[in-house]
Amino acid sequence: MNGGGWGGRMWVVGVYAFLYVPILCLIVFSFTAGEITTRFDGFSLRWYAALARDAELHAAVLLSLRVGALAATAAVVVGTAAGVILVRAGPYPGSRFFVGMMSAPMVMPEVVVGLSLVLLFTHPALAVLGGRGVAAIWVAHTTLCAAYVAVLVASRLREMDRALEEAALDLGCPPLKVFFVITVPVIAPALAAGWLLAFTLSMDDFVLAAMLSDPGSTTLPVLVFARLHHGLKPEINALATVIVVVVSIAVLLANRLLLASAPAVARGG
Repeated sequence: MNGGGWGGRMWVVGVYAFLYVPILCLIVFSFTAGEITTRFDGFSLRWYAALARDAELHAAVLLSLRVGALAATAAVVVGTAAGVILVRAGPYPGSRFFVGMMSAPMVMPEVVVGLSLVLLFTHPALAVLGGRGVAAIWVAHTTLCAAYVAVLVASRLREMDRALEEAALDLGCPPLKVFFVITVPVIAPALAAGWLLAFTLSMDDFVLAAMLSDPGSTTLPVLVFARLHHGLKPEINALATVIVVVVSIAVLLANRLLLASAPAVARGG
């Protein structure tokens, strides 16, 4: 029994080491004085200074953040509406088709989705859409992320006690007000999780952004891949280190808020 426990622990340690040791190496090599990303040639902050002066990289980061925030917000709106229809509408003609179409972006290869959107935005008869660019990337990311949000919202709605909504309706509350006053607060954790998941997927996406970008709409993953052909410099390691630090701080703050709110919830219960 004890041997099995140690074996499981060693397996977990090995898995996490496989995941996080490369990230630690990336952080260490971001402080190298040389120009090779995988060799440490003395401590230096030169690549952080280069990162601070790289206007092209700054523009790509800001564009990725802007597109990610807009796509996540739109995906929450669309995905919430789809989740409500999936759970509350019940069987209706075409309901199975709607379920399939809603979940298709999660299982369909991104290259297929990207190609279809390229044909849509570049069709001569649809020039009003503006062609490739920021708007096209935003639509593509919203299409992809809305499916994930819909699954999260639908799962939370299935666990929700319908008596809360029915009681409000019996007391004369309009259905739209019931949704925003009763339903939304109950499913708020799913909405927050869906927004964060959608934002992460948008920031991380390369295939759709590469297929739909134009020279003025280069996101961070596309720019990093483009620079890969010319040889990456430790400046990219410095950028990755900044991202890791920001994300780690955000996770720690979120955990502290959750731990701080847990006793309050317990006392309220």
